[in-house]
Amino acid sequence: MSAAILHAQTNTIAHSIAADVEAVNAVIRERLHSEVSLVNQIAEYIISAGGKRIRPTLVLLVANAYGYKGTAHHELAAVVEFIHTATLLHDDVVDESSMRRGRQTANALFGNAASVLVGDFLYSRSFQMMVGLNNMRVMQILSDATNVIAEGEVLQLLNMHDPDVGQDAYLNVIRSKTAKLFEAAAQLGALISGANDDQIDAAGEYGRSLGTAFQLIDDVLDYAGDAAAIGKNVGDDLREGKPTLPLIYLMENGTPEQRDLVRNCIENGDEQHFEAVLAAVTTSGALDYTRREAEVAAQRAAAAIAGLPESEFKRSLLQLCVFAVDRDH
Repeated sequence: MSAAILHAQTNTIAHSIAADVEAVNAVIRERLHSEVSLVNQIAEYIISAGGKRIRPTLVLLVANAYGYKGTAHHELAAVVEFIHTATLLHDDVVDESSMRRGRQTANALFGNAASVLVGDFLYSRSFQMMVGLNNMRVMQILSDATNVIAEGEVLQLLNMHDPDVGQDAYLNVIRSKTAKLFEAAAQLGALISGANDDQIDAAGEYGRSLGTAFQLIDDVLDYAGDAAAIGKNVGDDLREGKPTLPLIYLMENGTPEQRDLVRNCIENGDEQHFEAVLAAVTTSGALDYTRREAEVAAQRAAAAIAGLPESEFKRSLLQLCVFAVDRDH
């Protein structure tokens, strides 16, 4: 799909919830405030970096798709964004990352200790906001999600530098670390709209599958993307010794020489051989395979919301499925 069509699609999505997004931004600014200046400084730095804001967008789109008329979805969208931002702060420290969204990471600029502690602040602020909504089901969904995300982070840590990680184990990491917050965001949008349990489950399946598609394309872009477009250093996964799906496919289907190359790179976090690995994942079909798996996940997401009534919000949710796999950033 051309860049122009993708741009038009994302503009359509943004237009359908423009007023809601402004309201969410106002909540974020208000709730970020702390009496501690460094908290304000770091939180403002990472929030102002932008990003795609897919997770809060899911809260807004699903709520609107079910006809929600209140304002609680603004608060929930901000909560989801705070949880996501906290995970980014912690991830970048664990991964020793220096670049995100085209800028220095907070840990590179302010130090690891400050980044971890401000991540903790954002987590605790998000739970204060949850409690304020006085809805036990909301708190259950979000507390379960944050716990699963933490487990996913630990699973990923255990998988680092392990060339024998298989596809099932890796997809379990994706479901925990990435897709779970997508799932929770979509569930929350349905829940506050008064949807029944089946509809909430369907929304969750949509979010979970969409999140999986997004992560798999991120795996592709870490080898085939452009650093300026994706806003981080290409090859970071290899440097960190992460066995993502393109490398797992190559380990299972490549030549003995390719498997030896990948094993050595994963075990040692060897980015010096990035070009050789890139050539191997390209010629072996590993990137094409990963992209096809992302397309399957996106199709599963679209099927999950087939029962939603037709609306501009449903169309936007379906457009997100296309954007997830055809994007270059």
